[in-house]
Amino acid sequence: MISMISDDELARRARDLEWILLDVDGVLTDGRLVYGAEGEQWKVFHVHDGVGLKLAHDAGLKVGILSGRGNAALEARSKEIGLDAVVEGRHDKDAAFTEFLAQHGAAPERVAYMGDDLLDLPVLRRCGLSFAPADAALEVRERVHRVLTRPGGRAVVREMCELILRARGDWDRAVAHLLADW
Repeated sequence: MISMISDDELARRARDLEWILLDVDGVLTDGRLVYGAEGEQWKVFHVHDGVGLKLAHDAGLKVGILSGRGNAALEARSKEIGLDAVVEGRHDKDAAFTEFLAQHGAAPERVAYMGDDLLDLPVLRRCGLSFAPADAALEVRERVHRVLTRPGGRAVVREMCELILRARGDWDRAVAHLLADW
């Protein structure tokens, strides 16, 4: 894991968070675009990411996506996870992030964001905690607070959620009900 800020600074910022916001292609998915015979777009999501987001949500964080694309698979997964915000089909992520902040009454420093490519840089620059998958574009990896060990689509969101919850001191409480009988 590559760090641009200390563990103490990460913990301080993590305690101030209200939101986890994510790019989709290259973060929740591996970034490949798969099309069916009828032109429909398919997406593959990792189950561990969904669990991580649910644990973060249960610990009091709101979760959402900010994606340049949108499709039925993304909408179905968003409903399944119970996301608090879905902003899709927005290639100007800087403007979309500004609108997201206004719509939800959120301050940028209270948002953690993970992105993997150049279009994510404006949001990564403005948010309180920024993350990138291990396989993100070089320009992204050089500018985020933490580069995670997993690639996009391979449970990197779970890794980020666990890191944030541990830094906040919420991890043990978040998983206590799952470990109660052990």
